[in-house]
Amino acid sequence: MLEIHFFRSTPFYISKESKSSTSIPTVHYHDAYEILYLISGELYYVIENQSYQVVSGSLLLIRMNDAHKLINPNGSTFERVTLLFQEEYLCDLLGGETAFHPLASFLPGSCVIRLRGPEQGFVEGIFEKMIVEQANRLPETNLYLKIILTELLIFIQRKKNSCGQQNQRSSDRVHQQISQVVHYINHHYDQRLTLEDISKRFYLSTSHLSRTFKESTGFTFIEYINNVRVKHACYFLKDSKLSVTEIAERVGFESSTHFGRMFKSIVGLAPLKFRKSREMAIHNPDQYESEISSR
Repeated sequence: MLEIHFFRSTPFYISKESKSSTSIPTVHYHDAYEILYLISGELYYVIENQSYQVVSGSLLLIRMNDAHKLINPNGSTFERVTLLFQEEYLCDLLGGETAFHPLASFLPGSCVIRLRGPEQGFVEGIFEKMIVEQANRLPETNLYLKIILTELLIFIQRKKNSCGQQNQRSSDRVHQQISQVVHYINHHYDQRLTLEDISKRFYLSTSHLSRTFKESTGFTFIEYINNVRVKHACYFLKDSKLSVTEIAERVGFESSTHFGRMFKSIVGLAPLKFRKSREMAIHNPDQYESEISSR
C-alpha cells in the first residue's frame, strides 16, 4: 500500500535507529532529499523502477519525490542512519562562483555507494556530529549543520567521481525482467494493463510474472499499478484544477468510483480531501501539521 509522506517537521532531520521493521513500511515519497547509511544488516530498496541491495557500510541516495520502499526479506534486525533535508536548506550555500553543486550526487546514476573501512569511520563520525548538534539546538546549530552536511555531500561526490561505480542494483536475470516490466508500467500506467497482456509482451507466463514480481518488488502486479496511478493522481490533485473524474481517466482508472475507493485506501484521504489538505499546507502550514499529526 502506498503512503504519501511529506517531510515537514524541519528542513533538516537525522535519526539513528536499530529495528527489524520500518515505521513507513509502504511506498512513499517526500519533498526532501534522503541519505540512508546502513550500519548493520542487509536490505533491499525499490526506488521508482529499480531494486537495489544495500549492505552494511553502504550509503543510499534518494532524490526528492522519488517513490521508494524498504524491503527487509528476512525480517532481521538492522541499524541505520536516516538523513532528510530540503533543497531550500542549502540555498544560502549555493551562491558565488563554485564548480561544486551540493546536490550533484543526487543526479541520475549510482544511488548506492559502498564504503571501505576508513571511509565508514569518516562518514559515521559526520553522522554522529549531526546527531549531537541537532540535539544541542544552540544559536549556531543551524549554520554548523549546514557546514557538516556540505562536508558530507562533498565526500559523496568525490567518492562517486573516484570510483565511477555502477548502480548496485540486483542484476540477475529475474530482476532484469521485472525491472523491464516495472519500467513499462511506469510509462504506460494511463493505459489498460493486465497481467495477461504484460506476460505476453515480455514472453513470460502469468504465474511466473505474478510470483517474481511480488518477490522482487514486494507488491502484487495490481498493487503496483494502483500505487503508480495514485502517485500520479496526487501530482494532478496538487498541481492542476482538473476534476476528480478527469484525473481518474488520465491516470488509467476506468471509473471515478473505483479511483476514489482505491485512492482513499492507499493515501488515507479521499481525493478532494487530499487536495484540500495540500492547499491548507500552502496557506496555513501550522494547521496542516496539526491535522496530519492527528491522523
